[in-house]
Amino acid sequence: MLEARNLTVAFDGRVLFENLSLSIAPGERVQIAAPSGAGKTTLCRVLAGYLAPQAGKVLVDGAPLPKKGPCPVQLIGQHPERALDPRLRMEASLLEALAGQGANAGEGGHRGRRAPKRSPRESLSESSTALLLEALGIQSRWLARYPHELSGGEMQRFCIARALLANPRYLIADEISTMLDAVTQAQIWSVLLHQAAQRDLGLIFVSHSPALASRLATRVILL
Repeated sequence: MLEARNLTVAFDGRVLFENLSLSIAPGERVQIAAPSGAGKTTLCRVLAGYLAPQAGKVLVDGAPLPKKGPCPVQLIGQHPERALDPRLRMEASLLEALAGQGANAGEGGHRGRRAPKRSPRESLSESSTALLLEALGIQSRWLARYPHELSGGEMQRFCIARALLANPRYLIADEISTMLDAVTQAQIWSVLLHQAAQRDLGLIFVSHSPALASRLATRVILL
């Protein structure tokens, strides 16, 4: 369970919300709804550990978010150019997500026998990762490029892939498809819904599209 307990958050001297509590269970798809400027993006950043609240706490299964290593709550924002290190090629950005996983070959297989560790690069080339990149429409030649050499839609695909490769338990999508054309929107949301169902992820999203929200949300939280 992802929980926010008695959150108070102020920004630029203005209190956005006070004593806010909410919870999201695995497998839920929850829309955060509020007028513009009410603090939806700020709440998303607090839930993912990017911002600290003035009061209250965020917990996953009763434990605080980790200060180091992969976070079980991954945030995808609406501006991918701000989320990617301009000095890293795209392959390196994906490898960052895998480096902290300590993934072992044979996960989900037989117990009692430790499988050899895989390097992040080996994990990037394994079939499940390759299928994810293919589903998102990420072309292999893009891996050698820098963010400024890609379009906004192409960068956003990498941000989604990187969040999923971090093996989260909860995924926060903050207006991730606003800047994208209709075909790309449909493609990435199809992938996200499939991944959420397959992994039993909790999905929290912000969208100003009533049609999209009505299709995605199993529950709506009004700020």
